[in-house]
Amino acid sequence: MDELLADLLRWCDTGAAVGLATVVGTWHSAPYPIGTAMLVAPDGAMTGSVSGGCVEAALYEACQEVLRTGRPSLLRYGVTGDDALEAGLTCGGTIEVFVERVDRAGSPWVAVLAEAVRSAAPVAVLTCVRGTPEQRGRRIVAGPDTHHGTFGDTRLDRAAVDAGRRLLAAGESARVDLSSDGRAEPVSVLVRAYAPSPRLIVFGAVDVAAELARFGSALGYRVTVCDARPVFATARRFPLAQEVVVDWPHRYLAGEARAGRLDARTAVCVLTHDEKFDVPVLRLALEDLDLSFVGALGSRRTHHDRLGRLRAAGVGESALARLASPIGLDVGGRTAAETALSIAAELVAVRHGRSGGRLRDSSGSIHG
Repeated sequence: MDELLADLLRWCDTGAAVGLATVVGTWHSAPYPIGTAMLVAPDGAMTGSVSGGCVEAALYEACQEVLRTGRPSLLRYGVTGDDALEAGLTCGGTIEVFVERVDRAGSPWVAVLAEAVRSAAPVAVLTCVRGTPEQRGRRIVAGPDTHHGTFGDTRLDRAAVDAGRRLLAAGESARVDLSSDGRAEPVSVLVRAYAPSPRLIVFGAVDVAAELARFGSALGYRVTVCDARPVFATARRFPLAQEVVVDWPHRYLAGEARAGRLDARTAVCVLTHDEKFDVPVLRLALEDLDLSFVGALGSRRTHHDRLGRLRAAGVGESALARLASPIGLDVGGRTAAETALSIAAELVAVRHGRSGGRLRDSSGSIHG
């Protein structure tokens, strides 16, 4: 559970109200993605950030105002104007932010969200951010099979829940613009997905794995380190991994697949450098599983030899094309930390569909 969500649930448990500002629209080089939020507590403390400091002062005042009035508002911030005191984004982007008051009495969805989060169940919170005055600020909490709440329109509810479930399955938050169907105002719904953390499974209890566990955890992955050698696979050596497993890599991965604990967001990194471990697990990961990323550590010569062994094991060319090997971006890393950093950078680039080149050599959007 992230810090902002923990603070939101904690304050609501006490019966207090908080001001919540959530990014619901971004254009051009906006600093943070849709779904990013900041919270202002009753004691004035602030959690989170929506712009890295550009407009937080203005939004702090907006949150204080909504705490007083209870009236939600939709605010837009773009490039800073001529007035030096005007809030704006120096990055050249534009963000739209929904500001609202949240409390237990007026927000029954909080209790539903709290129960889902505490039981580690996937759930999406759907907020109507544009619509009629009666609809704005209303919530639906949707799980894979159930939902609670309404926007006051059955067809709108059905369309919003369907969109919410699609995003929840992908672990993504987004703003969805729904057809007005003759309604007086177009309707926009923010879908905030609270899915279990994506998994990063690292095979090979080596020094790079310890550093990769650190980076992976910071990036929001639930990290598992697996190795068949018990003397290496110990919790003491990998304190930042959520799980350390002693098992043969291919056997562990097959068991996790059978148990339904892998999905299309799962990333697998093979760091073992040993064909008796590498070939069986890579064959399984590439041929039989739908994973977001499969990579293997090694030199170009090791990569060439590995491809030959995988072909001999029956792995087809289309499956081999999915293999990220040698793993990592070209940052010239030499130490374990630098190598792990290059792997983590590739994971981020793949997640966002980017090439991983230098920003100074590109002309596209920086943030997505």
